[in-house]
Amino acid sequence: MDLKAYTIDRLDRVKKNAPLIHNITNFVVMNSSANILLALGASPVMAHCPQEIKEMTALAGALVLNIGTLDDAWVESMLLAAETANRHHLPIILDPVGAGATTLRSDTVKRILNHATVSVLRGNASEIFALADAEVRTKGVDSSLALSPEVAEAARTLARQTGCLLSISGEKDLITDGERTFRVSNGQPIMTRVTGLGCGLSAVTAAFCAVEEDDRLLASAAATAFYGLCGDLAARTTSGPGSFFTAFVDALYTTGPREIEAGLRVEQTS
Repeated sequence: MDLKAYTIDRLDRVKKNAPLIHNITNFVVMNSSANILLALGASPVMAHCPQEIKEMTALAGALVLNIGTLDDAWVESMLLAAETANRHHLPIILDPVGAGATTLRSDTVKRILNHATVSVLRGNASEIFALADAEVRTKGVDSSLALSPEVAEAARTLARQTGCLLSISGEKDLITDGERTFRVSNGQPIMTRVTGLGCGLSAVTAAFCAVEEDDRLLASAAATAFYGLCGDLAARTTSGPGSFFTAFVDALYTTGPREIEAGLRVEQTS
C-alpha cells in the first residue's frame, strides 16, 4: 500500500464529497473543531440536544463523541447518537478526553464502548490506557510511546479487547487494530500548546473514515499523518501558539499532493 497515494486520494474524496461530521464535543473546542473541518473540506455540525440527535446523526457521514465537558444529558445524547450511527453503519470516533482523571469520565467511556460499536478510540496514551485492564497497564504503558515495543504490544492487546481501532497521540503517533500497526512521525511539539488540536484530530479522523468503507485503519493513519504534516508546515512560518493555529488551519486548507509526497512520514511497523 502506497500510503502517500492513499492519503492524497482520501483527502481528495473529503474535498469532493464534503461529508457531514456530527460532533457531540466539548464547549472548549466547538469553534476550533468546526473551523478545522471546514478548512479540510468537510462539513461540521455540533448538535447535542436529545430531541434532534437521532435525526442529525442519520444525516451524517460520521460521528465524533468527545467527553471533554460532560453532564448527564450529554451522556444520554451520546448513547442515542451512537445507537443511530450503528444502525446506519456510520463510523464512530470516540475521544476519551481526561479518561482516568475522574470516575465519571472513565465510566462514561466504558459505558459507550459497551453500548455501541466504536470504530476508533482516539486520544493520548494516558487517556487510552486508563481504560485498559491491569494486565495491559503493566506491559510498559508508562514507557516512551515513541520508543517502547511494550507500548505497541499493549496497544495491540487493548485494540483486540475493545474491538475498535486505537489511534494514540505521542512523540510518534501509533495506530493499530490489534494486528496491523502504523507509526506516524509528522507533528510538532507546539501543537500541544494550542487547546483543542487533539480534539480536532478526532474530527479529521472522522472525515477520513467517512469516505472509507473498507479499511478505517488506513483512513485513521492517513488522517493522523496528514494532520501532523500540516503542523510541520505551519511550524515553519510561526514561532508562537496563537499564530501557529492560524497557520495550521491555513495548512489544512492548502496542503495537497505535492506536500504530501514530500513530507508525509508514516510507516507500517507490523
